[in-house]
Amino acid sequence: MSVKPVVIIGADWCGDCRRARQFLDTYDIPYQWIDIDVDKHAEQIVLEINHGFRSIPTILFEDGSTLVEPTNFDLITKLDLMN
Repeated sequence: MSVKPVVIIGADWCGDCRRARQFLDTYDIPYQWIDIDVDKHAEQIVLEINHGFRSIPTILFEDGSTLVEPTNFDLITKLDLMN
């Protein structure tokens, strides 16, 4: 299994997580989905990145950067989709 360049850590019940996934699907951006309610290691990563807060979606990029609860515009900017 190959690692995707974008990893979304979130939860199925989270509206912002569903929106972010739908956005990436619309632009055919491959991503790995990890549900923090299932994967406790991923939950710890979210808590670490967000200074103890369970803020989702937390999105990890292969360049080492992260976005937390990004808007669609944040994703457009990060993924350089303005063209």
